[in-house]
Amino acid sequence: MSDHLITIFGGSGFIGRHLVGRLAAKGYQIRLAVRDPESATQLMTQGVVGQIVGFKTNVRDQRSVERAVKGADIVINLVGILYEKGAQNFGRLHVDAAERVAAVAKAAGVKQLIHMSALGARKDHEAAYARSKAVGEELAAAEFSGATILRPSVVFGRDDDFFNRFASILSLAPVFPLADGGKMKMQPIWVEDLADAIVRIIDTPSQQGKTWELTGPDVYSFKELLEKVLRFTKRKCILLPVPSGVMSIMASFMALAPGRPQLTPDQVKLLKSDNVASGNFPNLQDLGIQAATIDAIVPEYLRRYRRSGGVK
Repeated sequence: MSDHLITIFGGSGFIGRHLVGRLAAKGYQIRLAVRDPESATQLMTQGVVGQIVGFKTNVRDQRSVERAVKGADIVINLVGILYEKGAQNFGRLHVDAAERVAAVAKAAGVKQLIHMSALGARKDHEAAYARSKAVGEELAAAEFSGATILRPSVVFGRDDDFFNRFASILSLAPVFPLADGGKMKMQPIWVEDLADAIVRIIDTPSQQGKTWELTGPDVYSFKELLEKVLRFTKRKCILLPVPSGVMSIMASFMALAPGRPQLTPDQVKLLKSDNVASGNFPNLQDLGIQAATIDAIVPEYLRRYRRSGGVK
């Protein structure tokens, strides 16, 4: 086993769950800096005893971040939220925490920092999510010269929060409103390809210190993706075009529901802008990765949303 230590902030999240096993197989020691170490318990079984350790961390606390980074050779920041709730807001997690992690990593002598941003992040974006991601990556790069910035499109996989969410909604709703007809373009990437990209960047010095646009091979409109969901699940639902203003009003009420909201006004704003690669930055092909298609991966894990439960 390698004596190189990787600290992963947000390592028990969707992307982290698919990344940890790959890094463990390469022999790295892994410290999962998470709010709840119990959420990382299952991940610890992906390595030998003591190789993967959950480490209680609050990214909003300087000393907590310092303890998590101490002794690490590589730091990966995967912290991110799709909607705000209480103290968990975009400013604190996407901006302040990004700057804090990068500054602490630099001060601790960390050799490599990988920061997870998002495709389409812009400081002049209408959506607060995209603005906060843009500011966060800028601050991370300023604090840690040579940081690697990752900008993935929508990430899909068996336990994703995109195809699963809409498959669940469309399996129950007779009509689904589409803001401005769902014209917004997306270029979704398979989570396993994203995890593979991170590992290759870690292991290849010449690929570090760059900004990466990580996307799948195909571009679809939001409406086309929902049509795929309906086809994969063998469901019927009317996709009804509505003005984005009307959709924002609907989302305002949906955001008030307890638990995870199905849609927020800020997410409606995200759906007004395309989320595709600009072509100005390196991508999966530059890492020698042949990206998987949606048709090759998604149908299998959406089978459970069919009326037969996937039997037919």
